[in-house]
Amino acid sequence: MVTNSNIFSPNLLVDLQQMFQYQFMQHAFEAGTVVAIIAGIVGYFVVLRRSAFASHALSHIGFAGAAGSVLLGVNPIFGLLTFTCGGGVGMAVLGPRAVNRDVQIGTVLAFMLGLGVLFISLYTGYATEAYSILFGEILGISSSDVLVTITASLIILAAIGVMYRPLLFASLDEDVAEAKGLSMPLLGIIFMLLVAVAVSIAVQVVGVLLIFSLMVTPAAMARRLAKRPRNAMMISVLIALMATWSSLFIAFYEPYPVSFFITSIVFVSYLFVRYVYPSRVCLECREKFSSLYLAKHLQKKHSTVMNQDES
Repeated sequence: MVTNSNIFSPNLLVDLQQMFQYQFMQHAFEAGTVVAIIAGIVGYFVVLRRSAFASHALSHIGFAGAAGSVLLGVNPIFGLLTFTCGGGVGMAVLGPRAVNRDVQIGTVLAFMLGLGVLFISLYTGYATEAYSILFGEILGISSSDVLVTITASLIILAAIGVMYRPLLFASLDEDVAEAKGLSMPLLGIIFMLLVAVAVSIAVQVVGVLLIFSLMVTPAAMARRLAKRPRNAMMISVLIALMATWSSLFIAFYEPYPVSFFITSIVFVSYLFVRYVYPSRVCLECREKFSSLYLAKHLQKKHSTVMNQDES
């Protein structure tokens, strides 16, 4: 949003004071910060489990849910959460193995999109709220939306904190994790629910069509820059935060969508990491070493716990 009073100055402190006097910018930064943190953490597991198509499909399923909410006259965020969670559970049940889930994802996606088309055709008005989800509308987020976003994010963080080790173990090697007694179907359902909730809150920032910019690309860069999962997740979060904050700052002075700046910054950053950043170890060797190290470490940890329980 650009007006004559919104003029960029060399003094960053003055610019920030001018920006934060508007309530819509406060809400945008609050929601954007929370979404960037969640997208960076959940996105790491999405990339690690090769489930990028699942996050993309869930965002489109969320659009169908938003269309249904508009038809019923309720807040679109509730339709987003309902449909993405239902779609995520359906994908996990139909395809217990993450590596062989593409067909099941495509099947669920097609059915949900069909429902979305039906809802849009039944709605007699102009579904502005539903269409805004396609590209994101972070500058239009209300205080209630911010509260829902924070609540959902706390639930995601708590769930990941509880199941961090088994989820990481299963993401690296499903066969070994299952042999060690982990319930892969249950882990798959929980993980898809986490992705569903993360996607539901992330589409408010970048939209359905641009979900990759926060859920996948920062995590993909982080895997190239760090070997250990916790370091990679921290880098993924930092990249997502940098892109979100920078884009909101730029969009305050330029008449272009925030989602455009987010995707552009993330894309340029990915090209830099992919082709310019001097890597001393090839990615394939790094991934192989990291996976072997983590698998052995977690297997040893799991065996120790089981031995203690038996004794």
